[in-house]
Amino acid sequence: MSATRVFVARLAGCAVFDPAGDRVGKVRDVLVVYRKNDPPRVVGLIVEIPGKRRVFVSIGRVTSIGAGQIITTGLINLRRFEQRGGEVRVIAEMLGRKVAFNDGSGTATIEDVAISEHDPGEWEVEQLFVRRPKGASPFSKGQSAYVTWREVRETTASGEAQSAEHLIATYSELKPADLASTLLDLPALRRQEVAEELSDDRLASVLEEMPETDQVEILSRLGDDRAADVLDHMQPDDAADLIAQLPEERGEHLLELMEPEEADDVRFLLSYGADTAGGLMTTEPIIVSADATVAEGLALIRRHDLPPALGAAVCVTLPPYEPPTGRFLGLVHFQRMLRYPPHERLGTLIDQGLEPVTADTSAAEVSRILASYDLVSVPVVDEKHRLVGVVTIDDVLDYLLPDDWRSHPEEEGVGRRAAARAQLTTGSIPIPHGRRAGDGTR
Repeated sequence: MSATRVFVARLAGCAVFDPAGDRVGKVRDVLVVYRKNDPPRVVGLIVEIPGKRRVFVSIGRVTSIGAGQIITTGLINLRRFEQRGGEVRVIAEMLGRKVAFNDGSGTATIEDVAISEHDPGEWEVEQLFVRRPKGASPFSKGQSAYVTWREVRETTASGEAQSAEHLIATYSELKPADLASTLLDLPALRRQEVAEELSDDRLASVLEEMPETDQVEILSRLGDDRAADVLDHMQPDDAADLIAQLPEERGEHLLELMEPEEADDVRFLLSYGADTAGGLMTTEPIIVSADATVAEGLALIRRHDLPPALGAAVCVTLPPYEPPTGRFLGLVHFQRMLRYPPHERLGTLIDQGLEPVTADTSAAEVSRILASYDLVSVPVVDEKHRLVGVVTIDDVLDYLLPDDWRSHPEEEGVGRRAAARAQLTTGSIPIPHGRRAGDGTR
């Protein structure tokens, strides 16, 4: 095994392989236990395997750490990881902690932790990379230093919020779904600290990937102003589902604090039955005029923040071009746009064979249409044939899958996704819990 020093923050996301070279998963954290007179001892790694299940891999089963990868003996217990008393996660719980220098020279914050192997299979914390407080200058970052465990002592007082900045920086490259899964594995207090440090748009994206019970728990602990800002950044349909889970008084108060335009979209969705197209749809499709060109349509679907399902087609309407729009003219799929020159008018490329659904169309009928015609989305119109939104395939899947589908391992998830596909095909849809089981009104 490599005897070189390894910084834990750099291990986050590293691939884990078995001796045959097959990928087992990726590292999410390193687990240590404190000792009275010696530096903390590494007991193992927290590894995410397919299905987003996190398991414990004993450090004794690790044969090599280096070159951006980790090799194990191949014997891994697939039981879901549960943190025991006395165990500390380095990335989730140590980074950001305050320490004081034993020589009285001041305090610092832990930014990274170096571990090293002293005997075969025996790893311990060797050094800390710390940064002192900023100087008087607004441009000062504070001096950094490498110290041994014995040169400092932790000073975080009981009840004092632990800085989450370094944890957020470590997980900055994670996709929202992966960060959501990571947060749900953290202790409740630490999870809330991280949530409060995330930017509004990042937290909104993460909440959209969480079960509704966890969304409510995090949002209920945020101040009203912050909670409203986060809801402003969420997709209207996700925000509507979340607000519907809150006590009615607080939900209404948050709607009043939200940006008027965003709040109107959410109220609009809450007015529809949960098992209808209106209750499933999103109100932010790409909408263009019939005179828009292929070049303009392609430019709109290239937006990096646009969900793939919404980028699969553009909606053509008469003015105005915000839901409810003028009369809906039709849908143009992006593949068809690719077959025509940039100057071609989108009004000439409309899919004449696709009929929109009305807002009161049942979810079962919407699922049948999506499955029957191999569609990614279907437009929704009101009684005046004005476009009010689109239902995408992920809206229907979110509706079909059970509330706890994110926590199931891959082998169970495959079966559940197969069942969902069968429900899409047959139009037989169970009614889940929450707003989706009610009438969608407040």
